[in-house]
Amino acid sequence: MTEILRHPIVLKKLQTEIRGVVGRKEEISEADLEKMHYLKAVTKETLRLHPPIPLLVPREAREDVKIMGYDIAAGTMVIINAWAIGRDPAYWDEPENFKPERFLDSSVDFKGHDFQLIPFGAGRRGCPGIAFAVASNELVLANLVSKFDWQFPGAQGKELDIKECPGVAVRRKIPLLVIPSPLP
Repeated sequence: MTEILRHPIVLKKLQTEIRGVVGRKEEISEADLEKMHYLKAVTKETLRLHPPIPLLVPREAREDVKIMGYDIAAGTMVIINAWAIGRDPAYWDEPENFKPERFLDSSVDFKGHDFQLIPFGAGRRGCPGIAFAVASNELVLANLVSKFDWQFPGAQGKELDIKECPGVAVRRKIPLLVIPSPLP
């Protein structure tokens, strides 16, 4: 929500898409979510910039390998930095900017096959709850965006502090405070 509210053009595009697909229906279905391509792009971009667990669980190298000129011996503990990978300029144009449009014509996904976007890990050790987590988040976000307009009581858009706190899962350092206005 923070990134969407910081970028009013993204919010407006998202509202237009969701309200266009859903209309005046009371409930958003999974079939509706499948038609929301911009919502999926916003989800991917959010997970790229704000992975839920930025440093993935340590892994042990199974064999001797050479990566980017570094020799890594079998048995070495390796920690994957998903946060840094999501901001790597070798993979991303303007990596610090929130641009969901980058995913509209892209096949890159977060399911563990595209290693430039791994908020849930990759391979055999990827998170088994990816589908549930993403569907839940998309459904909640679609409902929040389609049924409400949002106003700030204090800081506006780009002024919002987006610092994060580490922990088992990442969270905002300062809670997001906004006022929802139900649609008539």
